[in-house]
Amino acid sequence: MKPINLIAAASIALLASSSAVFAEECNAAGTVGTGGSASAGGTSASSLGTAGTCRTDDGTTSSIGSGGSAATTDGKAQSKTHVNDSGDKLKAQTKAQAVDKGTFSKSRTKTSTDGSTLDSTTRTMSHVPGEKPVKNTTNQKIILPEQ
Repeated sequence: MKPINLIAAASIALLASSSAVFAEECNAAGTVGTGGSASAGGTSASSLGTAGTCRTDDGTTSSIGSGGSAATTDGKAQSKTHVNDSGDKLKAQTKAQAVDKGTFSKSRTKTSTDGSTLDSTTRTMSHVPGEKPVKNTTNQKIILPEQ
C-alpha cells in the first residue's frame, strides 16, 4: 500500500472511531436584526445588523454581525463597521454615508447582546437641499427570560 493511501485509511479509521458531539438544546434563545437604506439624488446608503444568543446549562453562546454599503454617482461614499467583543458582551456598529454636493444619504445600525438582552437599531436619513429630510428608525429588542 502506498504511504498516502495508508495515511488516508488511518485518518478515516480515526474519524470513524471518534465519539460524536451533540448540540445542546437552548434553555433560552433569541435573535434580533434590523436594516435599512436611504437614497436621494445620485446617492444611496444601507446598513444592517443581527445578533443571536443561546443559553444552555453549560453557559451562553452569542454571535453578532453587521455591514453596510454606500454609493454615489459623483460624490464621496464610505462605509465603516466596528465590532467589539468584551467578554460576554458583543457590540457592532455600521455607518454608511454617500454625499454628492449638498445631497446625502446615510444609514447607521447599532447591534448588541450581553447574553440576556439583544438589541438592534437602524436609523436612516436622506436629504436634498431645499427639501425636508426623510428619516426612519427601526428597532428590535428582546429580553430573554431568566432561568
